Parts: sequence; C-alpha cells; structure tokens
Amino acid sequence: MMETPLPDLEAILLVGGRGTRLRPLTLDTPKPLLPTAGVPFLSHQLARARAFGVRRIVFATSYRAEMFSEAFGNGEAFGLELEYMTEEEPLGTGGAIRNAAKALTCGPDDPVLVLNGDILSGHDIGDQIATHVARGAALTLHLTEVDDPSRFGCVPTDDDGRVTAFLEKTPNPVTNRINAGCYVFTRSVIDTIPEGQVVSVERETFPGLIEDGALVLGYADASYWLDVGTPAAFVQGSRDLVLGRLVSPALPGPTGDFLALPGAMISPEAKVSGGSVIGARAIVESGAQVGGSVLGDDCIVHSGAVVVDSVVGIGARVDCGAVLRDVVVGDGAVVGPGNELLAGSRVWPGVVLPESAIRFSSDI
Repeated sequence: MMETPLPDLEAILLVGGRGTRLRPLTLDTPKPLLPTAGVPFLSHQLARARAFGVRRIVFATSYRAEMFSEAFGNGEAFGLELEYMTEEEPLGTGGAIRNAAKALTCGPDDPVLVLNGDILSGHDIGDQIATHVARGAALTLHLTEVDDPSRFGCVPTDDDGRVTAFLEKTPNPVTNRINAGCYVFTRSVIDTIPEGQVVSVERETFPGLIEDGALVLGYADASYWLDVGTPAAFVQGSRDLVLGRLVSPALPGPTGDFLALPGAMISPEAKVSGGSVIGARAIVESGAQVGGSVLGDDCIVHSGAVVVDSVVGIGARVDCGAVLRDVVVGDGAVVGPGNELLAGSRVWPGVVLPESAIRFSSDI
C-alpha cells in the first residue's frame, strides 16, 4: 500500500493500561515499554507515526507514568515533540483522550490521530487521515477483518463507508470487521467528551456520535494487524517484525531469521530461528534450540535446552535439557535441568525451579 504523508499532525497515544494479561512481564514495566524486536514496543509506533507526518504526540499515561518520559524524553531521537499527560485516576479511553487533549495545539477543525498503545498495524495512516479530511468526518475508525469476529465487538458500515452501529460481542456478528484501535477525530469532537469523568469511547462516545447523526466513517483494510495483549501475541509481534512481515523503521538491525543485540553470544552449534530476538549480552550455548522467542538481556540458555514461542526475562536462566513451549519466564528466574513447561506456563520473577522431570502447565 502506498504511504500517504501529510503535513504536520498531532496525535494522542493511549498508554495508561496495566497489561494484566501479560503478567509477569508487566509487573514492573508497562506493556507499551516491553522490549519488542529489540526496542521498546512504542518505538515502532512512534517511528511509523513520524513516517506519516506526525510531528507532535501527547502520551496519555497512568500506570507507571514516569517510565515513559524516562524512555523517550522529549522525542528528539524520533524527530518528534513529545508531551506527557497523566491521569491521577484512570479515566477510561474517552476520559484519557479528553485529558490528553489539553496539551494539543491544533485548531478545532484539525484532525487528531489517536493510537492505542498495544497495537501493531501496517495500514496506511496517512490515507486514513486524508479520507477523514476529504469527507469532513467527525470521526474515522480503522477497521480490520478477523476470522472470528465473535471474540470482538463488530463495526458494520453502509455502502458509503459510514459506520451504522458499534456492537458488543455477539455469537452471530453481522460483519467480520472490528475496531482496530486507530482513530482520527476532528479536534472539536474530542472537546465534547466530558472532562474529568470516566468515559469509554467504545461504549459511550462512538455509539453517541452515531445516534446523534454525526459522520462516523470506517476505514477498512486487510493489512497486517495485531493486538499484543497476550504473551503469545507479544511473541508473535516481535517475531513478525524481525522476519519483516511488518516493516518498522525502528528495527535495530536487518530483518532475518533472528536478531542478536549487542554483546549477545550465540554458539555456532546452537540453532536460533523463527524471528527470535537474543538480548544484549545473552548467551545461547552449543546444542541449544531457540525458535520464535524473545530472550531478554543477560539471560542464559544452556546446552541442550529448547525454547520455542516463549519469553525468557532479563537475567533468567534455562538449564540443560529444559524445554519451554509458549512459556513466559520472568526476570531472574531459573528453570532447572529436565523441566518441561507446557503451553501457558508462567514462571514468576526470581522463582527457581530445581532439577525435575515434572511437567508444569500453570503459574509457578
């Protein structure tokens, strides 16, 4: 798809969630800051937004708000101007957008891009904004197609692309198009959201605009899209970026079978593949197998261990003969020799699993 750059734009980035589905990875780190393909997740969103003409972004923060400014500062490294607006109490998606809008500088008729901080998308943001402006819409929603829309709220549109409803989850959805988490608001519409109140755009703002007859458009496409809200999806997103299935200007190296960060040591007799990331100073010993996984900085995968579709945290250790498949190992944890952790297992930070032949399939 042709990218459509536009003049200077402002955006709001929603990063206030706690990321509970990703625990223990998010116990000390907000979900949007988790290392993804070698850099904090938001680096990919910031770089893509910059490529489409965004020049100023307001972060809508809540959980561990200070960590965002520590990670990105004033945005100079991305060619952006960054501002940070923090909610003292969580205000929901609509309340967060309204609170962050206090830091916007654009006029009432200008478009404002709003991004969810846990989405990877390959769609043409510039074309979405251009469509919004050309049609004079109040709001334009990016819609994506999914195989099982019953797991999501669905968003039907008419032949002109106008959104006709914003429906909750249902066993018999009327369309396979869902809300993809990227919105273009006309600035004056944001100002109609009640200030200082808990508001959900999905349950209140969007349906309210439709009921009032405002022009709400759906920008539908079938490009790459992923919600990284679960460990499996987080691993998939990192893997897809490394493999080049989604292009990101923030990727700190060439695409390929794996990405090794500075100081990583991979034995020539180890097998590393599937878009894996090997963290800085991490060690993968002879005979170890790492496939489609994310290894944190300073971790060790010993000889004969197998790590597939998993996350191994900072400073963690996977001993000889251990097998991990679709597993999360927290920072500093140790998986002793002979353990086999089945899909969905989560080893919490600092936990030490002794040598064992037992299979685990739960939180540890």
